[in-house]
Amino acid sequence: MARRCPMTGKVAQTGHHVSHANNKTKRRFLPNMQVASLMSDALGATVRLRLTTHGLRTIEHNGGIDAFLTGTSDAKLPTEAVRLKRRIEKAQAKRSAAAA
Repeated sequence: MARRCPMTGKVAQTGHHVSHANNKTKRRFLPNMQVASLMSDALGATVRLRLTTHGLRTIEHNGGIDAFLTGTSDAKLPTEAVRLKRRIEKAQAKRSAAAA
């Protein structure tokens, strides 16, 4: 699996280990990837995603997975997130049609 957050786009960065003698060797700073189950109100089910902790905080800051995906443009989202966004929009349209 790729070390890339699908929601925020965070990727691995490179840098140096610096020893006490100031020797520099290459290293990678990997993003803190977590598997999270997020509750979708529109779908009425949980959605499992592999995100960074920064991505989780961003989603929660925006009001949940439904609000985050509907408020973000398709150009900024990967294909799997766009697919989930379409499912959420379809479920929301079905609920609003049933309520009206």
